[in-house]
Amino acid sequence: MSITMIGMDTAKSVFQIHAVDTAGTVQIRRRLQRRELIPFFEQQQRCTVVMEACGASHHWGRVLTGLGHDVKLIAPEAVKPFVKKGKKNDAADAAAVCIAASRPEVKFVPIKSEAQQGFLALHSARSLLIKQQTMLVNAMRGLAAEFGLTVPKGVSHLKELTALVDANKALPKTARQVFTALLDQCQGVIESIETFEAEIIAHARRDDTARRLTTIPGIGPITASLIAATVSDIGVFKSARHFAAWLGLVPRQHSTGGKTRLGRITKSGNREIRKLLVLGATSIFHRAPKWTNAVGSWTRGLLERRPVRLVTVALANKIARIAWALMTRNEVYHAKGRAGATAKAAV
Repeated sequence: MSITMIGMDTAKSVFQIHAVDTAGTVQIRRRLQRRELIPFFEQQQRCTVVMEACGASHHWGRVLTGLGHDVKLIAPEAVKPFVKKGKKNDAADAAAVCIAASRPEVKFVPIKSEAQQGFLALHSARSLLIKQQTMLVNAMRGLAAEFGLTVPKGVSHLKELTALVDANKALPKTARQVFTALLDQCQGVIESIETFEAEIIAHARRDDTARRLTTIPGIGPITASLIAATVSDIGVFKSARHFAAWLGLVPRQHSTGGKTRLGRITKSGNREIRKLLVLGATSIFHRAPKWTNAVGSWTRGLLERRPVRLVTVALANKIARIAWALMTRNEVYHAKGRAGATAKAAV
């Protein structure tokens, strides 16, 4: 029988192939080197090729689609339950990919374009450099504290710390050399961050989806650019709650016997988008008392019953749902339910 589906476990240099027919019978089980992969698929009849979603799988998805195959990416957590216990190897992983892809409830990940991955590379580099910046600033603060020089936390106090070190003539020469080297390194990192952020902001201004997202309170150009570059097809998410669940902003359920128990958020999905949404919600949190729309009233009411951090995460969840609505309907954000106007009308 002809091959209808090929499950492929990808790696740097070695690829495991697991091909089945319409009945699920194994037709090919082979290990290929990187140079053998494209010639192999060129010889195969057009079929469905399934891989676990990862950075490299998007590249191979574009390559194999160009050869005429129907390429689908599946989330790794959807494949894991089908890997045979005690038999974790490339062949077992490729077989599990085929089994998972044949399930009727499975959801596939859209293949990203080269442009999308290029913009995501900017965000990944920026995130990495911010971590390095924090490490360097903490190292300089710790070094200065050993000689009695202290400043508050934050990159904004770096100039103040540098001035204290320059003014302290009793600081040993070797310690001053180390501080200067760390400072030069940190300044180079800051310049690189500013360069990447300028390109990200430029992308947010060019992209239609990103421009619509920036109209939402709590979403700036960096968050909007990241969402626009990551979510290539918003239609994959059937509802706003599905989108919030994908971001890990919904409570974890542990229910049994008809009794529902909700815990902390799941923190699944894209960690960077979730973090930026929570930071955005935190930044606008202090404006809640002045809000005259429905979101402000909702936030103030929730504050009366729940702690601040929980309200902040709940607000991030709401922002994510608003973002789904705008991307689905191709609209911009309009605040609704102005409480101030309603109160005046009632008087």
